[in-house]
Amino acid sequence: MQSEQLSFNPVDNDRLLRLCGPLDENLRQIETGLDVSIVRRGEQFRIKGDKARQAADVLTRCYLSAEKRTLEIDDIQLGLVEVRQPPADVTDESAPELYTRRGDLRGRTPRQNTYIRAILEHDVTFGIGPAGTGKTYLAVACAVDAMERDAVKRIVLVRPAVEAGEKLGFLPGDLAQKVDPYLRPLYDALYDLMGFDRVARLFEKNLIEIAPLAYMRGRTLNNAFIILDEAQNTTPEQMKMFLTRIGFGSRAVVTGDVTQIDLARNQKSGLVEIERILGGIRGIHFHHFMSDDVVRHPLVQKIVDAYDKWQNKNEIRKTDLPVQE
Repeated sequence: MQSEQLSFNPVDNDRLLRLCGPLDENLRQIETGLDVSIVRRGEQFRIKGDKARQAADVLTRCYLSAEKRTLEIDDIQLGLVEVRQPPADVTDESAPELYTRRGDLRGRTPRQNTYIRAILEHDVTFGIGPAGTGKTYLAVACAVDAMERDAVKRIVLVRPAVEAGEKLGFLPGDLAQKVDPYLRPLYDALYDLMGFDRVARLFEKNLIEIAPLAYMRGRTLNNAFIILDEAQNTTPEQMKMFLTRIGFGSRAVVTGDVTQIDLARNQKSGLVEIERILGGIRGIHFHHFMSDDVVRHPLVQKIVDAYDKWQNKNEIRKTDLPVQE
């Protein structure tokens, strides 16, 4: 077990208060996120645990940020994400600049920056990985960037409505209202990146369009940035149908998590084998995220790792079972 001593001098009690948060809540977030214990006496911190060095780095970064403002919980949790692996320099080529309302938008991990760069350089990009890795949000950010640069004329958001069996006619309202619950994460990203009023105006002009996957058959989408979210819930036939909708001047991003498939047990996921089918085609890129790319509550990474470990253990047990003749 490692042990670290940390002291901030000269003593600034107001800054220390902003660092620690109400009732030392920020310190508890660091303890939980890195499995360490932190004891504070005034400006002195004693840290114990296997990741004590990382915890000291988080405290130092947060202390610097607390010079003029109070730290929020999300500041601490973002610091826990970035300390897992050194973030790329925002002036480096590995951190592409995107034109959105969020001037500080950048990848928080090297793989996120690689994902952004892949989307900008390829006509079709697959973002595959666990929840919370920024697959959808960064895809929407790239779509907004493409529209701001006049590289595309419109944005098309597509998602399979698995829970309703793709039969949405019985739901009240127009098409947008029927699929609204399924596309809410995409709406949230658009509002954050463009602002509510501008998004509403673009919807009115049909420059941002929403469509359930079942309504895509027979269409050809030219000069559009198309995002298929939750692609693990598409069948192989639906995946092929979607990919053949791409027209001239268009770009597509397909995102999904193959560990969260909601299809019926007798249905195959169109995302599972797609890399074997299209992996050798120029212009198509497959990008895989890992649990250390999760940019959410620090416990999300632990949850993802625990599920992976449990699943691998069960797969090993299955291979140990005797073959029945």
